[in-house]
Amino acid sequence: MAAGSALPYRDTKPQGSADFYFATNATFRFLIQRVGLEGWRRYLGDLGRGYFEPVNRAWRAGGLPAVARYWRDFFAAEPGAEAEVRESADRVEMHVKVCPAIKHLRAGGREIVREYCQHCHLLGAARAESAGLTMRLRGGNGACVHTYALPAAALPPQDPAQIAEATA
Repeated sequence: MAAGSALPYRDTKPQGSADFYFATNATFRFLIQRVGLEGWRRYLGDLGRGYFEPVNRAWRAGGLPAVARYWRDFFAAEPGAEAEVRESADRVEMHVKVCPAIKHLRAGGREIVREYCQHCHLLGAARAESAGLTMRLRGGNGACVHTYALPAAALPPQDPAQIAEATA
């Protein structure tokens, strides 16, 4: 992890490059065409458990305060993000008012992969499970709410219909 940040990046610039969203969208399109939706979903689950293991480990050790810190640092580094992280005793909720990825893809005139917003849930659920938590997502297509919770919060199962398809 970078010194002073909950993010796993070693990059020293204060914000990321929004053009990364173009690459992510194109990569998702390629993977879905090449390996299908189930292959893409497996890939994202593996990415959430593997690449993010240093963060998942920090979440296991630090609990919900570590989750909240990570997401505050994450959204501070995302160009164009408008998000609020709320903590309570059994959960952390991220209220994304303006998704920086969807905003940038639209501004760039890109055709957004309709399943784009599912990636937040697929990555998030794998990461949460690795940290002994549960994760749910509702909304999408530019604004959403992510919930990371202790198992005792007894969140209902994820309803796939609560994750909106992305549109241009």
